[in-house]
Amino acid sequence: MDIRTNMAALQVTQAQHAQPGKVAADAPASAAHEFEKMFLTQMVDEMLKEVDMGDFGAGQAEDAWRYFLAEAFASEIAAQGQGGIAPGIRRALEAYGTTSTGVAGKPEGRE
Repeated sequence: MDIRTNMAALQVTQAQHAQPGKVAADAPASAAHEFEKMFLTQMVDEMLKEVDMGDFGAGQAEDAWRYFLAEAFASEIAAQGQGGIAPGIRRALEAYGTTSTGVAGKPEGRE
């Protein structure tokens, strides 16, 4: 995770603590975007494992560099909206949010 990811998570958490039972208005979109970035990072990292990186020594430094490269690619793909994952996740989170009562995340009619 980068500093922006940590700050976004902290802001959502603080908003929930400041107003119990309330969720930030952009929480589903933010969570969907962060999930998409995480998923794409893992997917691109796995693809890069199959690519010959040349003379990087094939050690821990190459692994770290490859992960940072995958994270950069994933961030750009997600920022451009080319991943196609975030909209579906956002819709699902918003739909889930409309069916809950807001009390401990339990759906209406259940105790």
